[in-house]
Amino acid sequence: MVKVTYSLDEATVAEIRRTAERLGTAQSHVVREAVAEYAARADRVSERERLHALGILEKLRQAGSSRGAGAVDAELRAVRAARRAGGRRAGR
Repeated sequence: MVKVTYSLDEATVAEIRRTAERLGTAQSHVVREAVAEYAARADRVSERERLHALGILEKLRQAGSSRGAGAVDAELRAVRAARRAGGRRAGR
């Protein structure tokens, strides 16, 4: 463990103490658990970000394809052939 010093407001310290007392655990454990939960939540996409991404996808869907199915199929065949041949590694 590493000892660190942080400044917290009185209400936060009181909440940490109450929670530790109620759970019968150390205050440092309460802080570690809170930080772990916050970090896990912070890695998720917010509702605002999710709605923004969905809006972009909906605009793309409504815009339709800029190429025909034949052109897309031809590109996919070329990519698959390159992968079977070793892709970029084949020239090394």
